[in-house]
Amino acid sequence: MTVMIAGCGDLGTEVGLRLAALGHRVVGLRRSPGVLPVAIEGQAVDLTRERPVVPADTDIVIVAIAAAGPTADAYRTSYVDGLRNLLDALDAAGVEPSRFLLVSSTAVYGVNDGSWIDEGTPAVPSSGTGAVLLEAEDLLRGRLPGATVLRLAGIYGPGRERLIGQVRDGTTSAEGLSSHTNRIHRDDAAAAIVHLVTGDAEPAPLYLGADSLPARRGDVLAFLAAELGVPDPVGLASRASTVVGESADSPASPVGSAGRASPGPRGGDKRCRNALLLASGFRFAYPSYREGYRSLLAGVGIRHP
Repeated sequence: MTVMIAGCGDLGTEVGLRLAALGHRVVGLRRSPGVLPVAIEGQAVDLTRERPVVPADTDIVIVAIAAAGPTADAYRTSYVDGLRNLLDALDAAGVEPSRFLLVSSTAVYGVNDGSWIDEGTPAVPSSGTGAVLLEAEDLLRGRLPGATVLRLAGIYGPGRERLIGQVRDGTTSAEGLSSHTNRIHRDDAAAAIVHLVTGDAEPAPLYLGADSLPARRGDVLAFLAAELGVPDPVGLASRASTVVGESADSPASPVGSAGRASPGPRGGDKRCRNALLLASGFRFAYPSYREGYRSLLAGVGIRHP
């Protein structure tokens, strides 16, 4: 049985390595497959322009595409055109995979009031790129109604350490300190994908992929400063309210002493529930940013090229 991964960047490669370790043949699609580890069979293809060659025994397809740029046009070329070429290739080859998973983003929720969201929350994007992601999801639903969409929160992990560097260098912004942020460690994102495409139970049509502790931006920055042993940037400890111990299953609570939440630099202000993912049997290696960032600071893991 073959697993095809469309988009073998850092996340897709980590997924592929985990599936190969389980005994699957993994074919990874990317423009420059020469950098892929030997456990993944690379296929050179630009999905925005052409269709891939689909092995006849392909049973699992994972789409983990990354856009070439931050604009809506770049997103549409990668996510919509790329996905359409992949689906057309499956149809032309007469292949019907038993599992198909599309990696999307919680950016499809244009929520900015700190409220909780889950799979039942209407997706109303507030950005052009979020609208394109939703367009890609709709395309997939129309072509493969049984497919699964995993909307990931902000991915951090090996090589994704910009925030750590900003805190260490004292260059963090004071913008949006009280806004809630949602994260998932790269390894947990990869593990969740593997869990959903290989589990015995049929996966649901939609999951939110976020860790169990939405946290205000100021709290995360203050935590990193304490771990790094550097001054608390822009006086965050006294300006950001604390949500220590709050899980993704907690009810929504009013904004704390920091006052009304202000929009953060990215991602609005929302809190993602991961209850459905947990109910599927998935367990996080890094249930909050604390465990995840401590792992990064200890030098655990590598980023794939």
